[in-house]
Amino acid sequence: MFRLFSLFGKSAAMNALDDALRAAGVHPLLVPEAVKLTVIRLLKREATAVPQDARFAEAATLFAYCILGRDPFVEIHGVRAADRADARLEAAIAAGASLDARLTLLALHAGLIAPDIADRIDVEDR
Repeated sequence: MFRLFSLFGKSAAMNALDDALRAAGVHPLLVPEAVKLTVIRLLKREATAVPQDARFAEAATLFAYCILGRDPFVEIHGVRAADRADARLEAAIAAGASLDARLTLLALHAGLIAPDIADRIDVEDR
């Protein structure tokens, strides 16, 4: 299959996001390139003084929680990390217009979200 990125190589941002996803427990090849580009675009829109790698790691952690679901996430990261991710998810659902909410909806609409996480999201209210 012809891949655009194989012509010029991946950008530094794409490599950083791939590394963050891998560290969060999700192999980067499981996430479509268009979804990763959208994550990068969402992160770039957020004005923050946090370094890029830290922002990618934070986003990848929540994204991995949404993709894997609670139990597989606990196996990789432990209960405390899962509780933190769960609290972020709950806050995102309550806020509805945050970066975390956008990342969660991206996972949902891309068809990547775990069933146990999808059941908690009521998109008709938004």
